[in-house]
Amino acid sequence: MNEEKNAHFELSLLLPEVENDKDACVGRLQILLENQKGVSKAHVEEQEGRAVLCLHYDPNLLPLERLRSLTAQLGAEIADRYRHEILPLKGMTQGTNVASIEAGLRSVPGVLEVVVNYVTEMLRVEYDTQITNRDAIVGQLKKMGYRVPEASLPALAPHLANQAEYGSDEPSGSAPHEHQNAAGEHAGHSHSHDVDPKAGWFRRNPELSMALLAGALLLVGWVGERFLDWPRAVVLTLYIASYLAGGADLARHTLPTVIRGRFDVEFLMLVAAAGAAVLGDWAEGAFLLFLFAFGHALEHFATERARNAIEALGKLTPRVARVRRDGKEIEIAIEELQVGDIAIIRPGDRVAVDGKITEGQSAVDQSPITGESVPVDKVPGDGVFAGSINGEGALVVEVSKLAKDSTMSRVIKLVEEAQTQKSPTQTFTDRFERVFVPVVMVTIVLTAVVPPLAGWLSWADAVRRALSTLVAASPCALALATPSAVLAGIAQAARNGVLIKGGVHLENLGTLSAIAFDKTGTITRGKPEVTDIVPFGGLTTNELVRLSAAVEAQSSHPLAQSVVRKARELNIELPASGAMQSFMGKGVEAEVDGKIVRIGNVKMFQEIGHAIPDDLAAKLTEFGHAGKPTMLVMHGDLFAGVLALADQPREETPKTLASLRASGIEALIMLTGDNERVASAMAQTVGLTDFRADLMPEQKVDAIKELIAKYGQVAMVGDGVNDAPALANATVGIAMGGGGTDVALETGDVALMSDDLSKLPFAVGLSRQSKRIIKQNLFISLGVIALLVPATLSGYANIAIAVIFHEGSTLVVVANALRLLRFRLKDTA
Repeated sequence: MNEEKNAHFELSLLLPEVENDKDACVGRLQILLENQKGVSKAHVEEQEGRAVLCLHYDPNLLPLERLRSLTAQLGAEIADRYRHEILPLKGMTQGTNVASIEAGLRSVPGVLEVVVNYVTEMLRVEYDTQITNRDAIVGQLKKMGYRVPEASLPALAPHLANQAEYGSDEPSGSAPHEHQNAAGEHAGHSHSHDVDPKAGWFRRNPELSMALLAGALLLVGWVGERFLDWPRAVVLTLYIASYLAGGADLARHTLPTVIRGRFDVEFLMLVAAAGAAVLGDWAEGAFLLFLFAFGHALEHFATERARNAIEALGKLTPRVARVRRDGKEIEIAIEELQVGDIAIIRPGDRVAVDGKITEGQSAVDQSPITGESVPVDKVPGDGVFAGSINGEGALVVEVSKLAKDSTMSRVIKLVEEAQTQKSPTQTFTDRFERVFVPVVMVTIVLTAVVPPLAGWLSWADAVRRALSTLVAASPCALALATPSAVLAGIAQAARNGVLIKGGVHLENLGTLSAIAFDKTGTITRGKPEVTDIVPFGGLTTNELVRLSAAVEAQSSHPLAQSVVRKARELNIELPASGAMQSFMGKGVEAEVDGKIVRIGNVKMFQEIGHAIPDDLAAKLTEFGHAGKPTMLVMHGDLFAGVLALADQPREETPKTLASLRASGIEALIMLTGDNERVASAMAQTVGLTDFRADLMPEQKVDAIKELIAKYGQVAMVGDGVNDAPALANATVGIAMGGGGTDVALETGDVALMSDDLSKLPFAVGLSRQSKRIIKQNLFISLGVIALLVPATLSGYANIAIAVIFHEGSTLVVVANALRLLRFRLKDTA
């Protein structure tokens, strides 16, 4: 029987465009591989926070080298064939039913998946390049009355300088496209404007201009008809002109949708205006179109504020970097940076690169990326982020990432991706609208036909009531209720150093009943510190630390470095020491002040025949019960003392946990691989409600599943590496950022970019506020419909009143959502 083996391949290298292992391309690759002779199974698993493709294969049928070649080939074929694009989309008016746009694009052969976000004006599409291409997709959008700004093709944004990232049809070796306009800004980045900022007011504000023109024509015509006794032909001409100004854009992309057999909110508005004209109520029809256009312009202005909150992130990174090449300092575009370049960051400059400091020290403001409120001191060896602000010291930085791969670029990319994802509430409202619009159409027809046939109303009155009901029932505000709040919530979170990867995670954060925490690096700092110093044989505390640190300074072990840090804290000058000798798993020794200094565990000293004094042994037992690792120190032939160490809790941990408890989180549980004594002591110190100790990574997954069964909604907070399986199985996976920001970006549904646990109550509070605002918006939008429909059906409200309430409710829900942009940490109290 042949022996089966396993081979692992990093998914991000096989399918560079794929954002996560749930992408359909991953499934396609698995199917293709499983159909290969010699491969029995292909599945995805997590390894150190990365998605890895695991293949079970028979090496006798398929040698490893052939398997590697085959896997790379199939991955390249899929990546080349199936493209993923995110494009800005223009031309959506108020009440646009995105389902109609999605359905229109899905009708293009080769389009596999489409998601349109009305509020962000963005489109995410996946398509098969063997059947269709970007031009066909853009062409279909044009037929439907929408457009993709030319500046965004083929690039979406400045942080995505490599157009292959979004499936360019050009060869990968082609020259990069220029992304800057005359003003020095990246043209592809704006989601709302592609007009020259130096153009006149009317060109820069076409929607508002046309709406105001429609209103002016309506006003002149109405005054001429009511007070100046103008000829009917002149008045009618003015009303028709008002119709055209207010409804041209609406009709431009509503009619193609209707031709395809889909009826949406925009169609209801158009029918209402046309019906008013047929009845001779030109003024009321023009008033409807004017308010619809004017409301859309104001709504566009309001939602633009939320979009700008994200777009502002993209403007934080300088467009040029100062680098040292061939002995000279020159300025180059950030797209031209190469890994290994030496960048010069002058005092007060905004950092243009991700890299590691090689010379200099300074305080760096990292708030744009991590949300930290105070600058962080940086020294050689520390990393810096593009977009942060240098303080008073000059820095020399070795570039570690290309511009398109910088932390800031990836944050923006992930946030934009999150904006195209629909939350559960938004998905519900989309389904509701698909049922609601046909019901409204049937109701309108019955309202216009049944009363006249029954002799209750004249045909004219019945049609007027039907048209008024048509306006009253149009769910424009409902369409905006959720996406506007999700956009504002994600934007505000990103501005405060919390990356939320989608509306579903934003909503889920506010439903948590329990939160589980990893210990090391999450509850604690992740670095052991010297907590107890017990000198022996007449030595002082400082003398014991001096001898120990002199030896440990030669070691890179975390416990050794904690002793060195303690010496620095006490301002102890270290003596010279001889070469250090290490005894694996036992300890170290080196000569200091003419005598051998040995530092190690009990086993080390027992093996060299040194009995440990009873009082020193008692201290070791005491520290052992407290769960603290210890270091025995011997100077010459005499014991010098003992050092106890522990991973200390973060300063913010107790206050953070207390805040979470006060906010209604029922259970706070620590999941750790440490022993029970250490876990128990830590849980009591920081204020956890429960703990699970001695857990392996797979046991943490089991613990998460048990907690979900008990509490329903459970989050897992971890460092994003060894906790990746638990993060993936929790309702919401929350990864700590800071030094591990790269891992945090890839792991979990939420990332605390500053490695600051105190941001967690902010994130939970923001989520709950978002849910409250979403519920308020749904109540407002559905409430207005519930009140207006009976009022218009019974004749108590006419079309003018219906229009005012309809447009007013739309603006109210958007303005209500924008309150999230003012949400602050103190609001969680």
